[in-house]
Amino acid sequence: MLSVRLLRGARAVTLARWALVVLTSCGTGLLLLGALGWALSHPSGGTPHLLVRLAWCAVPVVATAQFAAAVGRAQPAGWPRSGLAAAGLGRGGLALIAAATAILVCAVGSGLALLVFMLLRGALGGEPYRGVGPGVLAAGQSLPPAGVVTLLAVVPLAAGAACSTRLRLGRRGADEEVRRAPAGLPWGVALVAVGLAVESGARHGHGMPLPSGLGRIAPAAAAGWVLVTVGLVLVGPGLLDGCGRLLAGFRPGVVRLLSGRALQGEARRLGPVVGMLSATAAAAVSAYGLRQDAKHPLGPVTAFGAVLVMVCVLGTAASAAAESRAARRPAVEALRGQAAPAATLRAMAAVRVAALVAAFLLPALVVASLSNTA
Repeated sequence: MLSVRLLRGARAVTLARWALVVLTSCGTGLLLLGALGWALSHPSGGTPHLLVRLAWCAVPVVATAQFAAAVGRAQPAGWPRSGLAAAGLGRGGLALIAAATAILVCAVGSGLALLVFMLLRGALGGEPYRGVGPGVLAAGQSLPPAGVVTLLAVVPLAAGAACSTRLRLGRRGADEEVRRAPAGLPWGVALVAVGLAVESGARHGHGMPLPSGLGRIAPAAAAGWVLVTVGLVLVGPGLLDGCGRLLAGFRPGVVRLLSGRALQGEARRLGPVVGMLSATAAAAVSAYGLRQDAKHPLGPVTAFGAVLVMVCVLGTAASAAAESRAARRPAVEALRGQAAPAATLRAMAAVRVAALVAAFLLPALVVASLSNTA
């Protein structure tokens, strides 16, 4: 009930973010139910084919959970801290409330997914929808209630776990943001190198089928992409911290100095998001190359899943940017109180954006080029 009351009292921007979380969790629930429908329509396909389809659904599940965690982390900035503290809710209580909110919102999205899926199947009146591929909706067959509940519970539970973990880690590392530089850069580079090596060594042979007839991929190559993604997420904070040090070094002016210090302070908050954007862009470039080689159009379910992942990643980046803007507001107000020119503030923002774009594009292009030529 407290989560519902906090949602009702939230600002319009926060409610819009949670509404987008509802839509993305609904889309992920539709993908999971589509995998179940395909299994019911193709009983001869066996368990391995169902597991492969569910494995590809893991990508939007993780993206949706991270998006819900990012929105949940940005929400406590607008909560009445004094009132919650008087009720005996400390940092752990705030993490639990945010996790409960994420579970509630994603559960609404999962319920909406079931409603839409039943409408598309024609179970609530009307004709089944014919534009999603053969057997995805399993029209005319009964759905197993246990399987439906299990699949629809995946996204809320993953979102709650991700939100709680992210808030706890964020509070624990808040005091270390300025005092210590991020230490994950060498480990991230090592993971990216290992992932690319594993991917290049596993290109030949049979493996899991890719969606929309894009060929097959060896399980080791998929594991290599997982390592590359984790490595890029670890590289992000160290890369932003390095960009900030470069900007603030070598006799900087006011704009470079303040922009560099701001990037250093935001490295732990924005770095993982930058790494996630780089991994998504590299995967998109590689998938485009596979599509050009296969000369096969993307199916509606694959295109829907790709758009869903993109929306989740961009929404996570927007939520992190909003959280960073809120954390930077006192410093900006202090500069305005010192009569800092508006042109200086705009120049600082432009330098930060340019550094973020460079930190996002450079790893993505390097990983995509090495992945395609390996």
